[in-house]
Amino acid sequence: MVRQEHTKKRQAPFGMPKGIVLLATPEGWRHSVLTEEGGTLCGRLTGLPPDTDPAEARAAVTAVVVGLAHDVNEADVDVVWDQPREPGSWTARVTVVAPPPSARG
Repeated sequence: MVRQEHTKKRQAPFGMPKGIVLLATPEGWRHSVLTEEGGTLCGRLTGLPPDTDPAEARAAVTAVVVGLAHDVNEADVDVVWDQPREPGSWTARVTVVAPPPSARG
């Protein structure tokens, strides 16, 4: 009897992003990326001083999330920032605009 090799579909190490939280702290800019699978990836924006304009910080974290979605999940995403509810805190919604090739059919 010949055994067939089973190949597992490799799961991306980072789930599909669905939201972003950006916080201004005295030490610098912190972010959390929420995924559709319920995970969270937290970190800080390196290279940006704490007094960086919030629009520049939002652009920087947007680039990180768009890059992760493209490189890891092979999907193109759009990031839409919500109106801030309190100073020093921003949230955004991330939506898929072009699904990964494997999900297209």
